[in-house]
Amino acid sequence: MVNSKTGKAATPPLKVLLVDEEPGRAAILERALLDAGYVLVSRLSSVDRLAEHVAVSQPDIVIVDIDSPDRDCLENMAVLSRSNPKPVIMFSDEDNEDTIASAIKAGVSAYVADGMNPDRVRPIVQVAVARFREFQALKNELQKTRDQLADRKLIDKAKGLLMKHRNFNEDEAYHAMRKLAMERNQRLVDTARNVIEVFEMLGGGGL
Repeated sequence: MVNSKTGKAATPPLKVLLVDEEPGRAAILERALLDAGYVLVSRLSSVDRLAEHVAVSQPDIVIVDIDSPDRDCLENMAVLSRSNPKPVIMFSDEDNEDTIASAIKAGVSAYVADGMNPDRVRPIVQVAVARFREFQALKNELQKTRDQLADRKLIDKAKGLLMKHRNFNEDEAYHAMRKLAMERNQRLVDTARNVIEVFEMLGGGGL
């Protein structure tokens, strides 16, 4: 779909999963979401098995309107954050600092402590989505760095074993692994892992 004014591809509306145990309040928030241009893909009365519902409906964002998040609610938030992270907005009348901190720790992107105001829905959603994307980008970069460090440790360990048991210098050990990786059509780190496994299995006897 193309925007007739800009000539650019139009951004599809965000899909929202709404959770609210009070039908009247949920209807007001649903109307506010629709007026703001969002698409409601599912409306639940409870956060029970929230991760499963998210997996089925695949929303872009989850909005929870609740009087006060209890332990079960926060546990469901945490399960969702671990299994299928999404931007989560929580509207609540509870403004206790510990509760807010627990909600954020459980994966809530934006906690609005003074309840839901229909006029504020769009800016709150925009901020929550932006925060979530920034957090995910930082999280992914951190994981990438950790993976690279772990790979480097394996490669260095494999080089050390070759240097010790085959009397290679560091360059020779590296080039030997690189050659083996090319012959096996493997990543260097996978070859390093194989080298380590063989030496450990043979008690250092060699490849």
